[in-house]
Amino acid sequence: MDAKLQRRIQRYGWDKAAPHYEKYWQEQLAPSRERLLARADLKPGEHVLDIACGTGLITFPAAESVGPSGSVVATDISAAMVAYVADEAARRSIGHITTARMDAESLQFPDATFDVALCGLGLMYVPDPLQAMREMLRVLEPGGRMTAVVWGARNRCGWAEIFPIVDALVESDVCPMFFQLGTGERLSMTMTEAGFVSVSAERFGTLLKYANREDACGGAFAGGPVALAYSRFDDNMRGEAHAEYLESIAPYAHGDRFEIPGEFVVAGGRKPL
Repeated sequence: MDAKLQRRIQRYGWDKAAPHYEKYWQEQLAPSRERLLARADLKPGEHVLDIACGTGLITFPAAESVGPSGSVVATDISAAMVAYVADEAARRSIGHITTARMDAESLQFPDATFDVALCGLGLMYVPDPLQAMREMLRVLEPGGRMTAVVWGARNRCGWAEIFPIVDALVESDVCPMFFQLGTGERLSMTMTEAGFVSVSAERFGTLLKYANREDACGGAFAGGPVALAYSRFDDNMRGEAHAEYLESIAPYAHGDRFEIPGEFVVAGGRKPL
């Protein structure tokens, strides 16, 4: 798939998802954020880059950890996501958060700008994750730390049928290699190839809990990576897609509720001194 087209799909797709993202994903993704932030071990006064910041679910706890003597720069390819974080930072009067719409593969910062680089569930969407990691390495101080989390193996993510369901209705090519970094040791191997040292990773399971069918479909379609394609569906297509998706997650239903299995891989490393 053409990288420029993929970036455009990501940019406008997440613009569509931005108003719905926190409603459907804040609670469900909490385990991934907790593991990422624990591994990052942020200290007061550190300067942090949060790549693919989304609505700031990592940005704001990172800002709390580094305090006003530190800083967090939140970047995302989606203008709507960046605007959301900027508005929320202003609403909370947090002056040490700044934002910028930026491609992860071409970070517009000087070398050795940050102490820590974070990326929570963003590298799966980047056309060239190795290049993104090389950019993260470049902008870190010597000895600086990088931590990232991605979705794990496809067969351990019960919601994975969302992609073929949508592509059968509207060719979208949203994430042609979505599960690549979560396969085997690929995430830590790519970090090592990018130049990071002392790389280690862990894999862990989770449950995505939704109270009803409407919320399960909202997270999968309106608030997630297929939001751009979904916006083009007419009512009949939406009904068909919802029915197929609900059938695919039926094994995880508990009455009206759903507990859908998922898996994350979190990894961290350092820039050589």
